[in-house]
Amino acid sequence: MARPKKTEDGAAPFCPVKATLYLLGRKWTLLLIMELMGGVKRFNELSHALGGVNSRTLRERLRIMEKEQLVSRRVVSHIPPWVEYSLTPKGRALFKAMDDLSHWGRRWMKPPRPAAGKSR
Repeated sequence: MARPKKTEDGAAPFCPVKATLYLLGRKWTLLLIMELMGGVKRFNELSHALGGVNSRTLRERLRIMEKEQLVSRRVVSHIPPWVEYSLTPKGRALFKAMDDLSHWGRRWMKPPRPAAGKSR
C-alpha cells in the first residue's frame, strides 16, 4: 500500500481504517455493539450486561454512538422513563467488520505470554 500524501493544506489525508479503529477503540464501544447484536436493549439492561460502566459514562457513550449513527434510541415511555437502544444498519455493518477482524486475529495473533517469573 502506498504511503498517502499530505493534502494541500499539509494535513494527513483521511484514512478510513484509522478512523474505524479509533471509533472501535473508544471504551465500551466494542462491548456495546456486541451486546446490541442480541437485539433491542433498555438502558438498565445494557448497564447490567456491561458490569463496570457507570451510568454517566454509558449515557455519554450511547449518545456518541447515536451521533455516529451506529445506535438508534427510541423513547417508549416518559413516565416511567423507558428508552430502548438498537443497532442501526451502519452499526450492524460495523459488527460484521469486527467479526472479520476477530477471525483474522484468531488466525494470525497469538495470546500474550505470561511475564517471566509470574505464576498464574
